[in-house]
Amino acid sequence: MMGDPVSVRLADVSEREPLTQLCLRSKAHWGYDAAFMELCRDALTVDPLAITQKRVLVAQLGVQLAGVAALGVMDADDGFEIGQFFVEPALMGKGVGRHLFEAMIELARAENISCLTILSDPHATSFYQKMGAQMIGMAPSDAIPGRSLPLLRIDISKE
Repeated sequence: MMGDPVSVRLADVSEREPLTQLCLRSKAHWGYDAAFMELCRDALTVDPLAITQKRVLVAQLGVQLAGVAALGVMDADDGFEIGQFFVEPALMGKGVGRHLFEAMIELARAENISCLTILSDPHATSFYQKMGAQMIGMAPSDAIPGRSLPLLRIDISKE
């Protein structure tokens, strides 16, 4: 994999802006244009309240911020979702996402959550499926009017 081991920890509020920038870089990696990225800005902004609620994780390689994941509460049915999940583009495919995903599952289990929903960018769907998520349909984008995205769910109840 890499020289430095991946570590995952809770985010600090002081990291909100660098983590938001990481989200923006990661999303833009897939070739989306500036207008699209501007429409996504709010959805990609790391919520300081989620950080203070200890629901945002950071993956690091040494001192480098390598990824971010946020556990979100869904409005519709009080379920939980992976609200943000992004890896620094240069580190994609190198194990950072797997470490971050496993830590997110443990965080959710610690809160007695048994299932997570994922509204996935089409480019990330195969990653989530490799992690055990199942496609359950399509759903409207929370950022782009008229766009539908893959909707996945993962059962994380302890066996």
